[in-house]
Amino acid sequence: MIKKEDRNKRRQLRHLRVRNKVAGSIERPRLAVFRSLKHIYVQIINDETGTTLVSVSTLDPEIRQQVAYGGNIEAAKAVGELVAKRALENGIQQVVFDRGGYLYHGRVAALAEAARAAGLEF
Repeated sequence: MIKKEDRNKRRQLRHLRVRNKVAGSIERPRLAVFRSLKHIYVQIINDETGTTLVSVSTLDPEIRQQVAYGGNIEAAKAVGELVAKRALENGIQQVVFDRGGYLYHGRVAALAEAARAAGLEF
């Protein structure tokens, strides 16, 4: 019998491979994306100090008022706009994008494009 490896385990291995090359700093913190079936979460992280500077998810009250379901492209766009707005308020203009081992497609791409359109540079 063929045993198929878990998709999430393969994603985590891809993410570790990327994380060996991508790190956030004070000048360019890392914008990290995590995606679940029902929600999408984004953090802007300074890896030098290990602190989260900004975090947004579909569980935030501002997003919940806008979208009915947190696991679709519409919700990802709203999260991208809000994370860019909060980052710019905190003086963060440039970030390093960490897609978390996910393909740059669908919700992850929609989030990134919305953040770019709202003023973040990456």
